[in-house]
Amino acid sequence: MLTTVQDFETAARTRLDPVHADFIAGGAGDEITVRANEEAFRRLRLLPRVLRGSAVRELDTTVLGSRTRMPVLLSPTAFHKLVDEEGEVATARAAAATGTIMIVSMASTVAVEDIAEAGRGARESGDPAPWWFQLYIQPDLEFTEVLVRRATDAGCTALVVTVDSPVRGAHGRDLRNGFLDLPAGLRCENMADPRQGGRVRPIAMSPEISWEHLGWLRRTTSLPILIKGALHPEDARLAVRHGADGLLLSNHGGRQLDTVPATVELLPEIAAAVAGRIPIVLDGGVRRGTDVVKALALGASAVGIGRPVMWALAEGGEKGVRRLLELLREELDQALALCGASGVQDLTPALVRAPRTLDGVVS
Repeated sequence: MLTTVQDFETAARTRLDPVHADFIAGGAGDEITVRANEEAFRRLRLLPRVLRGSAVRELDTTVLGSRTRMPVLLSPTAFHKLVDEEGEVATARAAAATGTIMIVSMASTVAVEDIAEAGRGARESGDPAPWWFQLYIQPDLEFTEVLVRRATDAGCTALVVTVDSPVRGAHGRDLRNGFLDLPAGLRCENMADPRQGGRVRPIAMSPEISWEHLGWLRRTTSLPILIKGALHPEDARLAVRHGADGLLLSNHGGRQLDTVPATVELLPEIAAAVAGRIPIVLDGGVRRGTDVVKALALGASAVGIGRPVMWALAEGGEKGVRRLLELLREELDQALALCGASGVQDLTPALVRAPRTLDGVVS
């Protein structure tokens, strides 16, 4: 029986091609940041309140106008068909059925139109399921505008612009395994260029990307824009100044610049920098309901999960992802009750303690 996120990872590894398992788990350089993301959550401690009982905890929240049944979103992850034949369609149905938000990767192996339709069909009401679209601004701004228009027409409710990838991080596992491209029969469907007869373009990293590009995008779309990958407090302040509607505080799961800090370690400083002017979604290392509580208490409006979604999809397709999300909801609800919180709105930094150092040793 799968009762933890770790169980999903273990089960997935028995089903996955080892090369694909390494692609999901791996990161840049020595994978120091990959490990740090989880370790940072483990070091933080919760200090609960008592005798503040509430029969029911309120988990629902709204982020940039998108309502979710819990503050756990699906971070953008590429190539879902590597692990399940239905790919992002199965993931979208699971997200919609559990009432949360899927952030669709620009590098998805299913087109945004089909992902949106799958989410709509998974809801009993038949109403559109809220979903966001992750975007790398391409050097070809005209093609970037085509992508934005496609996502908007399909029903996207926010754009998540990745800004930490002027070049690609070097992934040692992929290089050793020779995993440099998708297997035959799979492609990044959103990169099909209608101006070139549907030819699939490679995703181009943009070393020249700047705040001017954010200004261009702001003039191009009326959708809310979140900046993904800004880690420095001054960049967080600049994001607000340049019209960003939110931040996705992410170190790309340790897949870009190795040795950057864990995102939860940066969260208090980033929260202070934006001072409540825009919401913060944190991803990187979230594996337990208690991790969600810690992130929300330290200033996040919600968290995102990436690798766990891929493991759950590999283990059980749509049902696997649904079970994963239900498990995290159950853990979050239990953690709130044990912290003496009636809902996510009760969480404050006073609930979290960093490890103490005695004689130079972290206890």
